Amino acid sequence: MSTRFISPISDAELVRRWNAVRAIMAREDIDALVMQNSNDWLGGYVRWFTGAPANNAYPRAVVFPREGDMSVVEQGDMGAVTRPAADEPSTRGVDRILHTPSYSAVGFTNSYDARLVADELRRLGARRVGWVNPGGAYFGFGKELERTAANTSFIDATEWVDGLKAIKSDEEWALIRRTTALQDEVMTSVAGFIRPGLHDFEIAAFAQYEAQKRGAEQGIFISSSSPPGKAAVFRPRHMQGRKVEAGDAFALLVETNGPGGYYTELGRTFVLGKANQALKASVGHARDAQVNTLRNLKPGIAAAEVLTRHNAYMVKQGLPPEKRLYSHGQGYDMVERPLIRDDETMRIEEGMSIVVHPGYVNDEVFALICDNYQIGADGPGECLHRTPKEIFEL
Repeated sequence: MSTRFISPISDAELVRRWNAVRAIMAREDIDALVMQNSNDWLGGYVRWFTGAPANNAYPRAVVFPREGDMSVVEQGDMGAVTRPAADEPSTRGVDRILHTPSYSAVGFTNSYDARLVADELRRLGARRVGWVNPGGAYFGFGKELERTAANTSFIDATEWVDGLKAIKSDEEWALIRRTTALQDEVMTSVAGFIRPGLHDFEIAAFAQYEAQKRGAEQGIFISSSSPPGKAAVFRPRHMQGRKVEAGDAFALLVETNGPGGYYTELGRTFVLGKANQALKASVGHARDAQVNTLRNLKPGIAAAEVLTRHNAYMVKQGLPPEKRLYSHGQGYDMVERPLIRDDETMRIEEGMSIVVHPGYVNDEVFALICDNYQIGADGPGECLHRTPKEIFEL
């Protein structure tokens, strides 16, 4: 495999995915699948099929036929068509790459990619086409494709693709463990770096540097500091202008992928001094709530039922019920199914990678614990992260 890849997925793993998908396409009489993504935070479908991500908001569309190799539509010279070499590692399973310089911020180009995909569907003779997560495609792309792909019926194939994508192979699990180990090292490095006088963004930038020098590709580092008695909630980079002082709390979420592109996430709180009792108690509550969720994450249970049991636990402890997304699957997407939420239809299955980050916030504290787990035959195994589940008192 080319040395330009930080950590490529194997040919055997890609073939495993393609074979599983094509078996269902044959059963459902689907001629081709279509997908488009534009980032590798919440756009992992094109990477799952091709081994190469979409990123930087530039669209990358894939036509996956029931027989034969894929077609890709992506950035490049207007009208250019590339036929990749058979041994090119960045385009495995791809027969044709069609190029067009289109941009989501330039409205009159929004239809360009769709017209090329429609041409590919006609060339393939595809009549019954499955969308893979149409919500991940740009609106202009989807609207134009369904308008121009005459004599084609579209169905939504996302549900069963999600089912395949959620169960990780042994090769995928090896990469996931590399990500969690990377994040543990980043958190330890931050503990040795943070000090009074630094701005929040400087600490986040250091965490990002430490992650990327270990092979991380993408991710976000949301964080912020606050004085004692005020909640240090997560804030994005443009709101990380505060300067840290002695006694402050600093909350950090390392939400990055690792070598190979698999996401996990690790969240902890730092205090530049001694944590007050209210903050210690809140982190203890979050830790206990995580343990309670882990007891319920058994193969076969409905994801929605896990949320019901979690909220019953929270209320019993005198804590607020969960109304956000506190636990979910991860893989090539930072957030992927199953969601531990009342509108999720999936059940928990062996082989899923699940992050559990219960907590709550009020004016005084932000309760934070965030770690990943592998679902085994009897439920979660030991935590994939090794960072102690406690406040870093520095």
